[in-house]
Amino acid sequence: MTTVEEALEGTTPLAQKVRAGGPYRSSAELIAQMRAILPALTEEEKVETLNAHPRIGEDPGRLSTRSLQEQGADSLPELERLNADYERRFGFRFVVFVNRRPKSEIVEVLRRRLGRSRAEEMEEGLHAIVDIAADRLRS
Repeated sequence: MTTVEEALEGTTPLAQKVRAGGPYRSSAELIAQMRAILPALTEEEKVETLNAHPRIGEDPGRLSTRSLQEQGADSLPELERLNADYERRFGFRFVVFVNRRPKSEIVEVLRRRLGRSRAEEMEEGLHAIVDIAADRLRS
């Protein structure tokens, strides 16, 4: 069974608060609690939670086993450049639920999201983290 920390890529502020509220009777209840906690996180906790997630296209040697399975091992130089642009613009990592999509498709998503506000991106990234956790807890 996947732990909260595995589902959330480490002992993030979100993982700590979720664990403190347990135990949970089901994965659905756990995911609902994650979603309920998101708005209560401080700005710093939100950024820390986002930054714990590996970059899309990260060096495969730095990815968790789960992330490597989800993202694949291929690299895309444009993705690396766009990730750097995103982090400079917003101050946290780009997080998207890859769901086994090719990196070329993720490049297009990243390009679109660079035009959004920081608040929109923070909310989108945190929701993606919970979507990723939900997928991991189902498998």
